[in-house]
Amino acid sequence: MLNTETPSKSHTELDLYPTEQLVSALVEDQLEAVNAVRAAGPMLSRAVDAALPRMHSGGRLIYAGAGTSGRLGVLDSVELYPTFSWPRDRAIGLIAGGADAMFVAVEGAEDDRNQGARDIHGAQVGPKDVVLLIAASGATPYVMGALEAAKALGALTIGIANNPDAPVTRQAEIGITLDTGSEVISGSTRLKAGSAQKIALNTFSSALMVRLHKVHGNLMVDLKATNAKLVRRSVALTMRATDCDEATARETLESCDHSVKVALVAIKLGCDVTVARARLDEAGDSVRRALVLA
Repeated sequence: MLNTETPSKSHTELDLYPTEQLVSALVEDQLEAVNAVRAAGPMLSRAVDAALPRMHSGGRLIYAGAGTSGRLGVLDSVELYPTFSWPRDRAIGLIAGGADAMFVAVEGAEDDRNQGARDIHGAQVGPKDVVLLIAASGATPYVMGALEAAKALGALTIGIANNPDAPVTRQAEIGITLDTGSEVISGSTRLKAGSAQKIALNTFSSALMVRLHKVHGNLMVDLKATNAKLVRRSVALTMRATDCDEATARETLESCDHSVKVALVAIKLGCDVTVARARLDEAGDSVRRALVLA
């Protein structure tokens, strides 16, 4: 029996716990998700380094999974645009059962190996792309079909599973095992197995975006200001990065379509936004290099 499916030896009378103890048991068990991702750190680092050149060459991030794993992949793909201005068409989430499966469980969809392959072909995956195959069990047929198709098309494949020695991690070019063990509610991989997947995906994509110069210091300087909250955030980030006043930050941001990167370079160098944008282009979109080149 898979570790994720094995009944837990802890909390065998969970249903008898008073509410405070019940909540405590569920929360404490989640700490194992962090430990599992920490142990997988070296392989996550390898995945980031392997994915980077493909992103530089115009490749895409493709996430494939079923159920909770599929939803977490879609979530990570969707958040990259507002957070890092990563183009929407370069982060694609594929989920067994299609878009409706984000909101309603589509029974049996995860068992369709051929559909996994069809979805990869439908996304026109190629050698520049990076495909993340996510499955708690590590053997979900939909995900395995996607893996086989992605490999045949020359994409970099990264398998993520919550069980050791899983087919998806063995057969992918890079395998990441998040060994979370048995669940406090036996078999419910939406608990710490899902939490570990969320942390791992967030870590992978965020680290990749840092390497792609979407972050300056620890500031999110390449966000897309698509709503009032993010406009306010872009102003605050510009002020923090340049030590300027709010009026200067707002005026500069408004002149460059709220690009924090461009505003930062313009204010730091005392130049207009056209020159700042040219500096960034020359520096490969790196704020640090743009400031040094000046």
